[in-house]
Amino acid sequence: MGDSGKTGRAICFAHPAYRLAEAYPAEPGDRVIVARNAEELKAALAEAEVLVVSGLWRNEYAAEASRLRFIQSVSAGTDQFSRDVLKGRGIRLASAQGANERVVAEHAMALILGLTRHLGLARDSQRERRWTGMISDPLARQDELGGKTLVIVGLGRIGTRLARLARAFDLHVIGVRRSPRTRDDIADEVIPPDRLVEMLPRADLVALTCPLTPETERLVRAEHFAAMKPSAYLINVARGRVVDEPALIEALAAGRIAGAGLDCFVEEPLPPDSPLWGFSNVLVTPHSAGETSRYEANVIAILTENLGRLARGEELRNAIV
Repeated sequence: MGDSGKTGRAICFAHPAYRLAEAYPAEPGDRVIVARNAEELKAALAEAEVLVVSGLWRNEYAAEASRLRFIQSVSAGTDQFSRDVLKGRGIRLASAQGANERVVAEHAMALILGLTRHLGLARDSQRERRWTGMISDPLARQDELGGKTLVIVGLGRIGTRLARLARAFDLHVIGVRRSPRTRDDIADEVIPPDRLVEMLPRADLVALTCPLTPETERLVRAEHFAAMKPSAYLINVARGRVVDEPALIEALAAGRIAGAGLDCFVEEPLPPDSPLWGFSNVLVTPHSAGETSRYEANVIAILTENLGRLARGEELRNAIV
């Protein structure tokens, strides 16, 4: 992948915030390019042989990237990349799956605790310097997790990690995935997706940890909210389009579910006029579940491993194309 007369390669790190280039152990001769916006990325495409990118990517850019041979996604999700376009241009693609599986599961657990322990309301009261007295209505009080049921939609790495955390809180865990149960599953039960609606009346919490695919787009719709308990919460650390967002807003407004913890949305950034901002029983985080101080190092570890595999003609780690 080297330029003529060079021993290294041109590698572009394209992200508005992450400091990936600083974490990359460049080899002699490497040309490292940093792109913080779409304009800078497009300017780098004529030279880049390796591209490390996620949200800034647009599939029409592939036509301008004559030298590009490998894309390392910054995120575990790769729905923004057209497999057909990349295959047609001879560009390999790998995901960053595994870079943040622990922290996304931890974030989901934090949303669960924040909702059931009313931490959002407590923060609001703190801001107003208002001491909330004891609550006489048991149904209005904070809740405890032991003995409740958590349905996890997507029992992959993140979902399995969340199941392990949930079991530590004495939650009964039902995992949803296409493949059948194995003896190594941490979940108490494993069901196929076509039984999700059937299981929802049992759920106190529903967590979405699945990838966005044609099968999972708008997987959770009005019929699912209608099947949930009025006391149940939805947690989404997957992708916004896994949920029918207007149906979610309607369910929240009508009190058909108790609330939601949301890290991802159909449109991001979440528009200021979205009704989701205004619900006191909704926790909104800005698609930050995977962000930690170690994220750059985790992604670069996958990137450097894949560059070595490419050089040796081996299969990529987390290969997509």
